[in-house]
Amino acid sequence: MTRVPHPAPISGANFSAVELMPDNATVLLLDQRRLPTEVKYYELHQGAEVATAIKDMWVRGAPAIGVAAAYGMVLAARKANSLQEWRGFGAQLVATRPTAVNLRWAVERMLRAVGEPWTSDRDSRVRRAADEARRIHTEDVAANKRIGELSAEFVPDDALIITHCNAGALATGGYGTALAVVRAAHQAGKRVRVLACETRPWLQGARLTAWELHQDGIDVEIICDNNAAATLAREKVSLCVVGADRIAKSGDVANKIGTYSLAIAAKYHGCPFFVAAPWSTVDLECPDGSVIPIEQRAQSEVTWIGGTQLGPEGVAARNPAFDVTPAVLITALFTERGVAKPPNAETLSRLAP
Repeated sequence: MTRVPHPAPISGANFSAVELMPDNATVLLLDQRRLPTEVKYYELHQGAEVATAIKDMWVRGAPAIGVAAAYGMVLAARKANSLQEWRGFGAQLVATRPTAVNLRWAVERMLRAVGEPWTSDRDSRVRRAADEARRIHTEDVAANKRIGELSAEFVPDDALIITHCNAGALATGGYGTALAVVRAAHQAGKRVRVLACETRPWLQGARLTAWELHQDGIDVEIICDNNAAATLAREKVSLCVVGADRIAKSGDVANKIGTYSLAIAAKYHGCPFFVAAPWSTVDLECPDGSVIPIEQRAQSEVTWIGGTQLGPEGVAARNPAFDVTPAVLITALFTERGVAKPPNAETLSRLAP
């Protein structure tokens, strides 16, 4: 595999979803649409290019989107002629993927750290922006590793684990959230086997989770999404673990479409269902899952795959990118600040600053 073409990647891995080059003028981004058959990095020089990459799923996963947005703000700081113009670009970034709260969180943090006071010295403001963006990236990697440490007691030896979507190094600054649980157990010497739900329509489980775990030498198999419940019924699954794109104050979790179905099946069969996410994914201003905005994506993502038309011409398709899993279905939430078990307003408030 081609190593990430960066002299000192913050991800600490052989691959990175996104990095800022040392010149502070180039964002290096892995095109995840091409995986697993091709590892292709692009060099982006305009903030608008980063916004397009986020919207069109070159980079995905809530924490990785937040890091990419921070780096996009660095490029925009180089071009912006005023604070108002820079804030305007930040608003454009936030609008690209409305469900993932890390995107808004990262943009707002960049604005607080760099926007006041605005300086006409371009090199100075770009340097300040780059320093803050790299801090966001570095903190995310550290948070992911801490999540892995805190989850250790919940993962038995010889564990069979079901995941949905991709919440690994590709979806974060590095190491992963749901896959931090897997990686930490593997690195502790525990035997773990993973069943990765394929995750229609973008197939992040089949393309990305399986690719990541295979790179690490971790036992992984791909299962169809509609095989998860039957697997829970006939095999002794130790736990299910997923990531998150937004966590409400109530403990309700928005994650990739299909997460809710998996949680229901896990509850019925008495299998622990865990969510792993950095604290930046927790939105305490959001009271519950009913008010989380759910991104609606193009119908063609459902009716076409790999250049092949699946549905009849003229037949519509529904394509919500996310669903909401009620807190009552979640055994525990792992964050770098601690474990909310069960996740609710009380347990989350204990972890709040």
